[in-house]
Amino acid sequence: MISGAHVTVFSSDAEATRAFFRDVLELESVDAGGGWLIFALPPAELAVHPAEGPPRHDLFLMCDEVDAEIERLRAKGVALARPVTDAGWGRVAYLDVPGIGELGLYEPRHASPRHASPRQA
Repeated sequence: MISGAHVTVFSSDAEATRAFFRDVLELESVDAGGGWLIFALPPAELAVHPAEGPPRHDLFLMCDEVDAEIERLRAKGVALARPVTDAGWGRVAYLDVPGIGELGLYEPRHASPRHASPRQA
């Protein structure tokens, strides 16, 4: 039985990226040895979309209120790579993360295993 998911992010500056997840997002972590931090993630979900072009994988962090989360992150010096847009299924922004570039952040409106019904606009 599958017990979880392990997400790997490849970074051009792994120390800066790890510091972002540890200090800015304040994710709990353990040192797997030699400074290799493994971060705990909040509950996750997986969606499968049809590909337009080659198949790919995307990583988005989810939040309940994207505007409030962006203000919290801006207070910690985080810049947006792209502003908030309404994608219909949710409100989406992209954070500028050291070493990895854009990281999606969104407030879902779709039905979710975490919530019994879709969120309202």
